[in-house]
Amino acid sequence: MNQTQSPSDDNNAKQTRTGEKSTEPEWITETINGGSTRHVDLHTGINGFAAPPGDVFSVRSTDYFTSKQKCPGGDYLLSAAGVDWLKSSTNLDNILARPDNRVAHALRKAQSLGRSQNGFIFAVNFHIPGKEHYHSVHYFATDQPIPLDSLLKRFIDGDDSFRNERFKIVSQVVKGPWIVKAAAGQFGAFLAAKTVRCTYHKGPNYFEIDIDTGSWPILAALVRLLFGYARSLIIDIGYVVEAQEEDELPERLIGGIRLCHMEVSSAFVVDPQPVKPYRMMGSAEASHDDNTH
Repeated sequence: MNQTQSPSDDNNAKQTRTGEKSTEPEWITETINGGSTRHVDLHTGINGFAAPPGDVFSVRSTDYFTSKQKCPGGDYLLSAAGVDWLKSSTNLDNILARPDNRVAHALRKAQSLGRSQNGFIFAVNFHIPGKEHYHSVHYFATDQPIPLDSLLKRFIDGDDSFRNERFKIVSQVVKGPWIVKAAAGQFGAFLAAKTVRCTYHKGPNYFEIDIDTGSWPILAALVRLLFGYARSLIIDIGYVVEAQEEDELPERLIGGIRLCHMEVSSAFVVDPQPVKPYRMMGSAEASHDDNTH
């Protein structure tokens, strides 16, 4: 199945690929710049996130099943819309359904004003269990309808069995000590649900994947290693619905983010049960009250 885009969607993707600031809807601009995890420079940023060009990732090419060749990832299907680094006393799942989620709130606010009726959020929520529960949440968004004939649309509307066979994470350590690069090498491209527990949450204008990194000892050990070296690391992470048929090629990246020299201690503290008046989780405005350093 070919994945097509509308002209306006294609324009947004090209602007994302080059790394230039594009004309995003106001609500997406708000989510990019309004989080306590800052939007930073792609090459020099510290303790924040950026959107690398899609070409830093390799995906299955048009003739992959005959040549086994991969090609640069190209344009993203969705725009990077922010990253939240969170800490809580309990696991936080289906995070986009919470009334205090800042990204979902921004879209709801826009829609209440008659804007962005086709707005959609795709989120990947990495749960890092322990005495304290950490979450690295990566948000992607679009103001355009997701094409009905796209593989991404089939993935969102499919059942968990289909999703488990298709959701792929691609990654690379851009900068870091050799021990981290060596350990992370085995996770250069892998189907997430084949190794860790994944749960899926679909709402009227969002789709979320929750990944329990503690459900596989090897990945849990890698995460602990990453914690120890976080301040010296730059990591690129991309997301793909894996193509498994000829007419699904070439693969298209859903989106990608770069984590730059993260400070583990900068996590935004989230109340397990939000109470009114809500303080938006991960928001820059509330971070001076909720962060612990």
